[in-house]
Amino acid sequence: MSAHPKLNVELLAPAKLNLSLEVLGPAEDGYHQVATVLHTIALADRLSFSPQERLEVVCRGLDLPQEENLVWRAARLLQERSGTRRGALITLTKAIPVASGLGGGSSDAATTLKGLNMLWNLGLSQDVLLALARTLGADVPFFLLEGCALAEGRGDRLSRLPPVEGWWAVVLHIPTGVSHKTAHMYGLLTGADSTDGSETLALAHHLRRGQVSPEVLAHGRNAFERAALLAFPGLEEARQAMLEAGAPWVRLTGTGPALFTLVGDRATGEDLKKRLRSPRWKVFLTRLTERPQARASGPLSPMAPDGPGSGVAARATAPKRRRRPPGLPSPPPRTRGLAWEG
Repeated sequence: MSAHPKLNVELLAPAKLNLSLEVLGPAEDGYHQVATVLHTIALADRLSFSPQERLEVVCRGLDLPQEENLVWRAARLLQERSGTRRGALITLTKAIPVASGLGGGSSDAATTLKGLNMLWNLGLSQDVLLALARTLGADVPFFLLEGCALAEGRGDRLSRLPPVEGWWAVVLHIPTGVSHKTAHMYGLLTGADSTDGSETLALAHHLRRGQVSPEVLAHGRNAFERAALLAFPGLEEARQAMLEAGAPWVRLTGTGPALFTLVGDRATGEDLKKRLRSPRWKVFLTRLTERPQARASGPLSPMAPDGPGSGVAARATAPKRRRRPPGLPSPPPRTRGLAWEG
């Protein structure tokens, strides 16, 4: 059985910022427990999905062994667990810096699950996709949700938060040659870097109530900042440059080395970006966003955009609900933290 010859899907895979990230320490299973507020931004990779007999991934702007490519791993996982014999040509065009703390690989993996679910017309629910996403990485489930969320536990216990609207992010990235960066950074943490999560929970509390202000957004931390300043040469210089250029505050995202600050309007962000021009790093100006653009063409019926600022370029009619194919994990029990719709 092959995919419909006319169906093509194109999706954006957004980057994310950790507005606050605390490490609470390792649990009994050895995994670190975290509390973090994540938010997607408009900076995004682009993935296109086209039908063909075999599975193939083409990466533009990224030279990565196939076994380390999360797009390939996500596609093979969905293919194996659903039992489908369909193939696809997946083209990934990178815009998010690799190994930056911006979540590009995790976002690409989540977007692959969504895109192939559409292309192959599997009709899998979000809960089933979430169960698959958890096997690919701690951040992958968040990118099925997008927008803003509080993540706890290993980072995959999610509670949706209202998106932070109208704010712009100035992101500075220093290229690094550190391999297996996340594991390396966790290895640099000491007991002094662990906290109780209260700052992150306080930020989530304010956002949940729509209390967004410069003071609230400045209220956050990143447990990896001390380790990152040791691990990445030039990071302290970059941080000081951002402050001297007028950034109200500077924070690490993820395990770094990308740094960011938030400003209330584009003009302020443009001015800050201009002041930070340097061959030593790359600077992005991007907005906080709830949902990136998506396009589907072919036998699916396109609908009109949701309206100005929605970020949805086109939407497709939902396929009929089907029985879950053999081998797919059962969806997790619905909890308040996972009971989002749309």
